Amino acid sequence: MYKKKEIFDSEGDTAMHSAHRRYFTEFKDQPLPLYMESVGYNPDQEAFVRPNGYNCYHWLQTVGGKGEFTMGGAKYVMEGGSGILLLPGEAHEYRPLEGKWQTYYMTFGGAQAGGILGTLGLPVSSYYGWDEAAELGGFVPGLLNRMSNERDISGLSVSVEVYRFLTLLKKDGRVNRLPSLSNSVRRLTPVLEFLDRYYADADIGLEDMAHRADITPRHLNTLFKQAFGMTAYAYLILLRLRKAKEMMTLHPRMTVKEVSGLVGFRDASHFVATFRKQEGVTPEQFRLLH
Repeated sequence: MYKKKEIFDSEGDTAMHSAHRRYFTEFKDQPLPLYMESVGYNPDQEAFVRPNGYNCYHWLQTVGGKGEFTMGGAKYVMEGGSGILLLPGEAHEYRPLEGKWQTYYMTFGGAQAGGILGTLGLPVSSYYGWDEAAELGGFVPGLLNRMSNERDISGLSVSVEVYRFLTLLKKDGRVNRLPSLSNSVRRLTPVLEFLDRYYADADIGLEDMAHRADITPRHLNTLFKQAFGMTAYAYLILLRLRKAKEMMTLHPRMTVKEVSGLVGFRDASHFVATFRKQEGVTPEQFRLLH
């Protein structure tokens, strides 16, 4: 259930561009892995100084005007297409720079919040940017509009929305001007398509993959690590193992040696050792389980 708070302007206009809208939820004490404390829009963001931080995770993004955000001894200029994610207790302050600074914000927490952020590689307070067409930029505004028309008695729907926000932050957000995950994957598309078609070729090497993206092997590995947390060759090995599992499931009469050759391994013993290391079982044991 949501509690709605609207701060009206002098003419009583409740339109988004002229009224401060904010929703509080009542799910903080429920045993949810993620819960939303509040979500809102501020057409005239005021200055805040919080030497002891905020008691929840706090997301703030700019949709109009400009603001200055200070945390960890660094200052960040917040314009359109940028936001800050703060961990609980992170000292910070922010203020408008030019005229009215328009912001959206969301605060959240949960028993598994820290673990989920850590798993997604979002463990520290950070400044984010994103591309104009990125889904991330419109997520909180869209969520605020949906909450004005829906009721969530259990809090589960809102919990899912918080998780979706975090995955979008991982996918679309850029930290320290590095490419976003979605940009890295987009840049790797020719390589991924090449590997999906020719994974069975045991002679494929790093140079072949880099050539498909017209970049150096070193840059290729950098993009793969940004996108998937592994090198290009490690990705190829996992792709071959996935194809092997599909083959063994669909063609139970096929021998392990036949499968290993069809997915690009030069010999069956290497295939078995690699499969066991990754899956925890041998190919034959995997087949019996499926």
